[in-house]
Amino acid sequence: MSSKKETWKEGMYGDEVREKLLEFAEKGWESIPEDERDMWFSRFKFWGVFHQRSGQESYFMMRLTNANGQLNADQLRAIGEVARDYATGPVENPEFGDAWIDFTTRQSIQLHWISLADVPAIWEKLESVGVTTRSSGGDTMRNIVGCPVAGKDEEQLIETESLLERLQTDLRGDDDLANMPRKFNISVTGCREGCAQDAINGIGLDPAEKEVDGEVVRGFNVRIGGGLGGREPRKARDLDVFVTRENAYHVIRGFVELYHDHGRRDNRQKNRSRFFVDDEGTEAIRDLLQAEYVDVDLHRAGRSFREEYTYNAGRPPEEGKTDHVGVHDQPDGRKYVGLNVPVGRMTAKEAIALADVAKAYGSGQIRLTRRQNPIIMDVEEAALNDLLAEPLLDTHQPNPTPFDRGGMACTGTEFCDIALTETKLRLTRMLRWLNTNVDLPDDVETLKIHYSGCTADCGHAYTADIGLQGMRAQKDGDIVEALDIGVGGGLGPHPEFVEWVSQRVPADEVPGAIESLIGAFAAHRETGQTFREWVASFGTESVVDLCEPTETTYEDPYMHDAKQTWYPFAEGESPAPTTVDDVPITSD
Repeated sequence: MSSKKETWKEGMYGDEVREKLLEFAEKGWESIPEDERDMWFSRFKFWGVFHQRSGQESYFMMRLTNANGQLNADQLRAIGEVARDYATGPVENPEFGDAWIDFTTRQSIQLHWISLADVPAIWEKLESVGVTTRSSGGDTMRNIVGCPVAGKDEEQLIETESLLERLQTDLRGDDDLANMPRKFNISVTGCREGCAQDAINGIGLDPAEKEVDGEVVRGFNVRIGGGLGGREPRKARDLDVFVTRENAYHVIRGFVELYHDHGRRDNRQKNRSRFFVDDEGTEAIRDLLQAEYVDVDLHRAGRSFREEYTYNAGRPPEEGKTDHVGVHDQPDGRKYVGLNVPVGRMTAKEAIALADVAKAYGSGQIRLTRRQNPIIMDVEEAALNDLLAEPLLDTHQPNPTPFDRGGMACTGTEFCDIALTETKLRLTRMLRWLNTNVDLPDDVETLKIHYSGCTADCGHAYTADIGLQGMRAQKDGDIVEALDIGVGGGLGPHPEFVEWVSQRVPADEVPGAIESLIGAFAAHRETGQTFREWVASFGTESVVDLCEPTETTYEDPYMHDAKQTWYPFAEGESPAPTTVDDVPITSD
């Protein structure tokens, strides 16, 4: 028996939704029948148009898509101008003001406060420079992630850009595969560092080599069924398959088609690819893939390079990069410069400035990472000092504090209907407090603190040194916003998820808990030990006793259920819904 959303998708989905969305945009918000809004909002997601949460009726989030996080300066400028001209809300955010962009953990960008009437103009501007919103949401293949410095990094083992481009155009562009059982994530890692994070994707390719027909060739091993969320995360399982670069597209497409055909559509709580792999097992899936979905022979897995992974691996800095922040060498003698954007939010003015400096000091190429940060590519040595002196880099630094460098956050109750807590502004202020009040050992370059507003874990709390997930708790007789605190997560060669050491901690006591954890880490670690290594050696049970939530000088601004207001940072009644001309519709 199909679910309600499956019935909606059977009626209309994929590319055909676009014309209907344009029709509603022309006629105005009120033209969407009230009893059909949930259905249309569900369909709109395929085209990257997401209705914001209750109380913000008539306002939408727009998510863009670009395989492997690749943009050029003209594209980023257009995005920044769209944010400046259209992504402006009725109330300013007290930390970020008005008109900004959010970098995502899938190497893309989101815009907020979009009016439905503006969607056609926004699409026209973005698509004129080659930027699209197609297939960025809903039950479809989401933004394909890869090494953001593919083709530009000394650690590259195998070329992936041509594969990623084909996946984007031929696979994600295939409308016959638009209607997946649930969202589906694809990852391709071609470097030694593992920065595409294959372990948390529906299918992930990681570099490997194998003797085939008497010759040692490089290609990929295949992993399937990884993902986060719902307090039921899974590490991708080894499919025991090696593919050459030439055959990689066919194998990825084959598994997508297999999941499209056989994935459950009757239960949305159990139809993610990770549960499909739980139920079917890798051996049966491999056999079915070979028998019905690919025409090439599936070789058994080759020798993996995973032991060299350092990206978000909790390894010491001397072993390799844990992110792309900072100045790094390219094989051609030029540099790439990764900027730090704590919690992933940049103003429209800053985004336009980033486009300008990328063109002025580099080739104009900008790459986005899975840690919500941008990279300026192809900077000549002679131009490096002038770039580093730009005012933009005073704010979004290539040499940030360890706390700022590790901070990531999802959207939270500011716009998300399922989030339980405010996130981005809260973590921004927590990081500021930690920078001022808490000392890390001198040899610690980063401490990864990831914050998700709910158990969907869009902020990747499960893969952090210290993971935070939004909850509710009672304090002084009131229900307040609270966080669960986990430690010891990370990816790399041996992915592990956080273990929860303190639960339902009132939000204003969380910085005190983090301070106690860092104090214990500094006191008990061995020289050179990272936080993840210390948790593994010290033991989670011991860490539980050392995590001490307490009030401090930190003051949390949104303790009392920000979801119950139309906007966490506003007083008074919502101006939404509005007409096509942004005139508020009266309550009668």
